[in-house]
Parts: sequence; structure tokens; C-alpha cells
Amino acid sequence: MKVSLTVNGKPMSGEVEGRTLLSTFLRETLSLTGTHIGCDTSQCGACTVHVDGKQVKSCTIFAADVAGAQVTTIEGMANADGTLGRVQQAFQDHHGLQCGFCTPGMVMASAALLAVNPKPTEAEVRHHLEGNICRCTGYHNIVKAVMAASGQDVSMAAE
Repeated sequence: MKVSLTVNGKPMSGEVEGRTLLSTFLRETLSLTGTHIGCDTSQCGACTVHVDGKQVKSCTIFAADVAGAQVTTIEGMANADGTLGRVQQAFQDHHGLQCGFCTPGMVMASAALLAVNPKPTEAEVRHHLEGNICRCTGYHNIVKAVMAASGQDVSMAAE
């Protein structure tokens, strides 16, 4: 079946089987490989994208189920001039990444949080990111990055 949707502001489409996951569609059909597949069981959050403005783990939804939707992937988070977006820049500035595997999902989850809660507390950030696993950073710098992206002082954030 043909699936048509808007991805990162551009109309896109591709042929899929009914069982094709959104994560697979994005990576294999649309060649948007920034969306990572870490577990295929909805445990790690590396595949997080936004569907119609809502945070979704793309390994939990079929591509056919999002036909007609607006999808934003990590590739769509940069500024129009190609520079890093606010959340991406904060992750770089505050060393919120190491190996980078979880980073796209963390950035997408963080952006979703900031869209509904522009000034989250440290505890709210930690709670929101519970569904995203990072095996390298210990999360402290990720939390700092989210707090910085919200415009808050991170000098007193937990180490």
C-alpha cells in the first residue's frame, strides 16, 4: 500500500506492507536514518519522533497508521539555515551526548517536553525522559541540556 505523509515539512510517500513500522519506513523507505532503532520493543526511546506534534516511539506504530500525518524527525529539528536547533545546540553545549546513539530520541523527547512545559524543573525533566535510555552519559548532562534549552540557569543542576 502507498503511504503519504508530511515529514519535516515536506510531502513524502512510499510503498509499505501493512506491518511496516514507522521507524522502518522512515529509515529504509525515506532514508531518514537519524531515527535510530535500539530495541524494537518500545523500551529505549531511540526511535522517538513527533507525529502531529505528539511524542511517539516510532517502533510502536505502523507507517500506514500515520498516513496523512505531520511527522517530525531529528532531521527536521535544525534551523532553516541548517544550524542546530535550540535543543540540539544545548545538547552540544552541555555535553548531553557521548556515543550519540540515544541522542536523536533524547532531543525529540526533550523538545516535546519543552513544547508543553517551557520551564520544567529538573525533576520534571528526569521524569519525562524515563522512557529514553542512555547507556553512556549518566543523564546529568542531558538534564542540564534540557534545562539550558528552556533558558534556565543550569549552574546549580545536580552533578
